[in-house]
Amino acid sequence: MLLLPVSLLAACSFFKKDNSDVAVAVAYDKTLYRSELNGIVPSGSSANDSIEITRQYIDNWVRNQVKLHQAEKNLSDEQMDFDKQLELYRNSLIIYEYESELIKQKLDTVVNEQEIQQFYDANPANFQLRENIVKVSYIKVPLASVGAPAVKKARQLLGAERIADPEKLDEICQSSMLSCRIDDDNWLTFNDLIRELPLDVFDQENFLKSKKFFETSDSLYLYMVRFNDYKIKESLSPISFETEKIRSIILNQRKHELINRMHQEVFQKALENKEFEIF
Repeated sequence: MLLLPVSLLAACSFFKKDNSDVAVAVAYDKTLYRSELNGIVPSGSSANDSIEITRQYIDNWVRNQVKLHQAEKNLSDEQMDFDKQLELYRNSLIIYEYESELIKQKLDTVVNEQEIQQFYDANPANFQLRENIVKVSYIKVPLASVGAPAVKKARQLLGAERIADPEKLDEICQSSMLSCRIDDDNWLTFNDLIRELPLDVFDQENFLKSKKFFETSDSLYLYMVRFNDYKIKESLSPISFETEKIRSIILNQRKHELINRMHQEVFQKALENKEFEIF
């Protein structure tokens, strides 16, 4: 049974000014001591917050003891025997910790371009695009500056068949305080682009096929946008878009191989040294 209400215990025990370790709550045969409350209140908390945090902690402790007591009353000794499960869990943690340390010390984390290319070439089915991707350049222009000479020159350069002078375009952006993305190397998903720009596109594929350069706007800015390249969903994804994914896959393969090799070597050594028997 619960011997004292939490609020009463907190009032008569926890807030005493002596330094002895006193009980702050009792439930059945369990006692919660003041020392167990150390560290539960974040530094800098107000007096009222400290009291509330402490009260909530004590209340939760009591509630857990009540639930535990009820569960213990209704379960057999056999049902509450977790020795085997705890041993298995402990063993798993020890093995996992050892494997993690082995990986930290022994794993070769350098993946070169040739390995990435070989994996990409050998597994084309793994690199089908799940969404449309683009290489894009765009300039974000405040509406008040749309008629400025620098903006007109930027539009001329960005809208050309080919951006012949990206450095000049970047220079115009910098000198005119325009926000620009001049990028012909990196892919991003079309959906990510929609999150960056005010675009409302129902049919992305037709939009990409029909638009090379276009302009759009919101209440504050004009956006001049140029697609440098694109790939349609379900086509083969370019290797540059998959490089980090491939690197991660190769490293995971190496981890499994390293762990499996370690286990096999340890087992073989134990077998040779007759360190175990199977009856």
